[in-house]
Amino acid sequence: MRRIGIGAGAALVTGVLAVTGLAFAPAALAVAPGTATITADCGSFGGGEATLTATQDGTAATITVNSSAITAPIALGEDSISSTLTLVKASGGTTSFTGTENPAMAAGDPVQVGPLSGTVASGDSLEAFGGSLQMTVFGITITCTATGPQSPGPFVFD
Repeated sequence: MRRIGIGAGAALVTGVLAVTGLAFAPAALAVAPGTATITADCGSFGGGEATLTATQDGTAATITVNSSAITAPIALGEDSISSTLTLVKASGGTTSFTGTENPAMAAGDPVQVGPLSGTVASGDSLEAFGGSLQMTVFGITITCTATGPQSPGPFVFD
């Protein structure tokens, strides 16, 4: 009987320590704002409003770009667009987010690329205006640039 009591006590202590550990675990890092909009000019490929959605997990961050104004010129297979989104740092320099993630799109569908992966530091403030989005499809590179600052403001990473 004594062994059962010790085993139950040890389990209780382990449970309390686990809960205490959760209470003192670091909070998940967040980027603010989580989404921003820009107006993009993609040259002869068109342009219009695009939404950028950012996430952060430590120093790893992702950004997904969606635009109902910029459409696929032809049908595109899943993960067939090689993309690089370059954002301007408030402190100087740039940060790039890259990837080949995209859903399959029919001709005329809204363009979506991402999540594109990049590395950030705590306190980084990143803005699309002054940067670019380059998408390479079947060897053709399409470059889009923001025509003004993103709204509601730059992405600031924890």
